[in-house]
Amino acid sequence: MATTDRQATTLALAHALSAAERGLAVIPLSRTKLPALRSPHHDDPDPGRCHGECGRLGHGVYDASTDPARIRELFAAAPWATGYGIACGLPPHHLIGVDLDTKSGTDSSAALRELALRHLFTIPDTVVVLTPSGGRHLWLSGPPDVVVPNSAGRLAPGIDIRGAGGYLVGPGSRTEHGVYGTAPGTAHLAPAACPPSLLRLLLPPPRRYGLTPTSVGDHGQGLVQFVLAAHEGQRNTRLFWAACRAYEDGIGPALVAPLVEAALNTGLTEREARATIASAARMTGHRP
Repeated sequence: MATTDRQATTLALAHALSAAERGLAVIPLSRTKLPALRSPHHDDPDPGRCHGECGRLGHGVYDASTDPARIRELFAAAPWATGYGIACGLPPHHLIGVDLDTKSGTDSSAALRELALRHLFTIPDTVVVLTPSGGRHLWLSGPPDVVVPNSAGRLAPGIDIRGAGGYLVGPGSRTEHGVYGTAPGTAHLAPAACPPSLLRLLLPPPRRYGLTPTSVGDHGQGLVQFVLAAHEGQRNTRLFWAACRAYEDGIGPALVAPLVEAALNTGLTEREARATIASAARMTGHRP
């Protein structure tokens, strides 16, 4: 192993141990941001769904620990690790990660501000991790009795959520694209409580069935069904996301009427629905 790799592994272990002191369970990561240890069931003909019950290492986030001895064991088994992941959803913080991506070509920070205005919440002062690509990870704490699922783009384009069973790349990790670091002035903070209005948006909606358009193809039908599945607290958000995707995919104008009809079916007024769709059009660079 090159000296620089050994140094990166040593630093990653030091950062991981420091995170564990704050109650954050960690695992070693490779430069690709994936768990550094290969699954012991990789070559098994029928691996099943072992989450570490076999006692061996290599179960991804299910290996995560705050025990220094266990963490050293994990890193000793993966001397090529150059970073560490922080498991979400575990006590005492029940961490929720809001990943504001920059690679999708959308302004995820603006989308989050739009959601905050629509649903009357503010993001409190909390830990913010800066990614090598220019994105940000916001750390929030959830209630112990609520399971927040992982999602990609469901809340809004460019916003991914890391919840139970997921992990965040820890600050100090070195990846193929650079180093993750804590934003100035936030390293000393504890993960702030997730605002209740935002938390409601993060929870999975109950299944609901309703209308499907027939003139905009399968993708358009999927977007309308996405809106129809919204429950109170998610209706505007789902409509906004679906409208953004529709305009990005070139079917926005054709999908306005079906989306409005779907929104009415969930309880929004026509005025609210059309205002939300117009906002999505502007956000994606189209004229409503």
